[in-house]
Parts: sequence; structure tokens; C-alpha cells
Amino acid sequence: MMMMMDGVVFKIPSFKFLNPSPAASRSPAIIRCGLPRFSCSSIPALATTGREGDQALGSLSLGHITRPDFPILHQEINGSKLVYLDNAATSQKPISVLKALQNYYETYNSNVHRGIHYLSAKATDEYELARKKVAAFINASESREIVFTRNATEAINLVAYSWGLANLKSGDEVILTVAEHHSAIVPWQIVSQRTGAVLKFVTLNENEVPDIQKLKEIFSKKTKLVVVHHISNVLASFLPVEDIIQWAHVVGAKVLIDACQSVPHMVVDVQRLDTDFLVASSHKMCGPTGIGFLYGKSDLLSTMPPFLGGGEMISDVFLDHSTYADPPSRFEAGTPAIGEAIGLGAAIDYLSGIGMQKIHDYEIELANYLYESLCTVPNVHIYGPKPSETVHRAALCSFNVENIHPTDIATFLDQQHGVAIRSGHHCAQPLHRHLGVNASARASLYFYNTKEDVDAFIQALNDTISFFNSFK
Repeated sequence: MMMMMDGVVFKIPSFKFLNPSPAASRSPAIIRCGLPRFSCSSIPALATTGREGDQALGSLSLGHITRPDFPILHQEINGSKLVYLDNAATSQKPISVLKALQNYYETYNSNVHRGIHYLSAKATDEYELARKKVAAFINASESREIVFTRNATEAINLVAYSWGLANLKSGDEVILTVAEHHSAIVPWQIVSQRTGAVLKFVTLNENEVPDIQKLKEIFSKKTKLVVVHHISNVLASFLPVEDIIQWAHVVGAKVLIDACQSVPHMVVDVQRLDTDFLVASSHKMCGPTGIGFLYGKSDLLSTMPPFLGGGEMISDVFLDHSTYADPPSRFEAGTPAIGEAIGLGAAIDYLSGIGMQKIHDYEIELANYLYESLCTVPNVHIYGPKPSETVHRAALCSFNVENIHPTDIATFLDQQHGVAIRSGHHCAQPLHRHLGVNASARASLYFYNTKEDVDAFIQALNDTISFFNSFK
């Protein structure tokens, strides 16, 4: 669609697909009623200003240093320089990961664990080396505590169908929060329907974070499992998982941590946490899609029955029964994602070369700058806690703008400015219902982003809001 405005031609996207019914409003009623304008006066100035701040430090930021390693970031989208702010959904891949994948397929592509020839032996060595890299990255006590899965979703399902069905019974309780990803809720709904176990959900407190005090209070002898995120993909909040794990263990319960938004961004030590299970995804930590991993304490994994049946997970197969391999092979039926595992290993090498504490420190600075910058935009509501000297946010902001649908915002940002953000419920519909909205927009950063990216996003967002408000 073309529109003339003061003699200037603008190309704007068609939004008919967003509202098939003419009577449907582009903005959900709950948003149209008006959201409070955020006041930033009470937020400490925790970050220096954009380019000036970086220059004042006398050195380039981590974002500037690492950007050359990511070819995809150096392109134009719809005539504008790409500003990629959808990292909570998936991260970009450095050259070293791309080369590792290419090298596998060009020079030693073969199946693992099955052949005696050179290519198979080489592939097996590299595949198992990747497992050791994952184990070292999260400080597992041994590599056999790492099970490769297709993604974190499959890893949670593995625990649900293997450990859950074998250990939960009628009346047992599983504790979660309303802020969990669908992948951490749906498998346990299925298991509870089959076993009679009860799911108990902790809501948010006045700061829009899961109410940890209420969570602590509902622990009982009936509690058998706690399933919680480490960092929320919507609220940007950190849960005190170390405390939660201690409380759970006091009553004899196990804990599964969804670490998809923490393992890529900070130091995670499973032995220090003493968690029973932890899951993460490769594609959010500079690795390929199609692979994730489950960490499980070795004594737990050894008691769990297989999740899938077939090749590789067996010891011996007879016509009337089979015996099973030890973990982790017991849970890796069939040909695995070999190249993807090797690529994940390369991603871990890359992240480790930078240093996870360095990444975390830089992203906290970016997180504060993003939050403060977004606060300057009129009629914006940001979800989750306000940052302070003691309250840290992850480098993402989910938000809504009064009277403008988040999908309209995301579409206009992409087509007119080349800014990539996410819109929708972010696989967290119960959380959005609790917040009283149908959807939100989300800008999420990684260590290769810069304050200039944030500045470009804010400028584009202001332009987007002005555009839609011009029709009122």
C-alpha cells in the first residue's frame, strides 16, 4: 500500500492479515483502555549513554568487538541496516560455528558409534568431545550427565515421560510459576492427567515477578518436583534458583531448571546449584538449531527408563525383550544430530573464549540502557521489575504501547526500519493473561548488540508510534 503524506511517498505494510474481521480492533481492548506511562525518575542511572559512553571508556564495547564474527548482522533489510533484537528467540552464529558445520559435512561426515573406519571414528570423537564441552561449560561432574536432545522442549519431555511417569502418583504435587514457557507447562499437564499428580502455580507479586515467598510457603511433603525458569523470557527477571533448590531438597523434591535464557548469558554451575535437572538449547547460545541438552544427576538418569526406543539406546535386543544401554546412550535413540552437536561444541568454544562473566557484565549494562531508553518513549508499559543496584534484569524488554497492537509495531519496525523484534505471547500465554494483555512486543539483546542498536530501535519505535498516532 502507498500513502502520500505532505508530498512524501511512504511504503507501509498491509495489516489486513492481522484483523480478518472488519469489526476487529487492531489493539486489544485491554490495551486500548490505556496503559500507565512509565516514570523513570526513580530508576538510578546505571549505564552510560550510547556511543559517548563507549568512547568515554576509552575502548570498544564487547558488542563492537564481536560483531565482525557474525556475518548475518552486516546486511540491509528492506533498505535499512539490520538491527537484530530477537535474541531471546534465537541467536546468530559466529563464523567459527559455521566453519565447524561445514568442516564436518565436507571432511568427515559419517555416523557415530557404529563404524570402525576413519570417518566414523573421527565423527564419534568430535561428537563425544562436544558432550564433554557441554559438561565443562555448566560444570557437570561427568560428561555422561549430559543427554543430547533435539531442543530444550524435548529435554523437558524426556524428564516428564521418563522420570515423571515412573515417580509421580495421585496426590503428588508439582510446583511451577505462571511465568513458565509452554514447554515447561504442557508436558506436566499431560503427566498429571495420567498420574493424578497436582500442578500448583505461583503467581506474580507487585513487582511483576514470581512471588518467591508464596512459592516457599507451598512446599510440603506432597511436593515431588519443582519446574521453574532461571530467567524469564518475558519479564527479564532472575529467580533465586539456588534457594528454591535448597527448599525443594528439604522436603525431598526434585528440581528441573529451564535455563534457556541463562546458560547463554551467564555462568551456570550445576554442581554449585545442586539442581537435579537442567535444560538448555543450542540455538540460543550461538549454536545450530535442532539440538539441545538435558543435564541430569547421574544417579537419577541411571534409574530412569528409556524415553524413545530404537537403535543406539539398546544393549541387547531379543524378539521378546530388550536390555538398555547406560545413560546417556539410553536416551539418544537413533542417529543423533551429529553436525549440530559439533556446532554446539564450537559455539561453547567461542563463548568460553570471550568469558561468560564478561558477557554477563556487559549484558547487564545493555539491559539497563535498553530499559532506561524504552522508558523515554511515551505511553509504553514495560513488564517485569525495575532495575536497581540490587535488582538486575536480563537484556530484554517485553512491552506494550497504548492503543497500538504489538504485531503492528513489530511489522512496521521490520518493513520500514530493518529492526527485528518479536511480537505475540512468546510461548507464555498464562503469563500474558495474568498481566491482562493478549500479547506484547519484545526486544532482546545479546553480547554482539551495542548501545547504537538500542538507539536505532528507540528512534524507529518513536517513528512507528508517530505514524500510527497520525491516523487518530
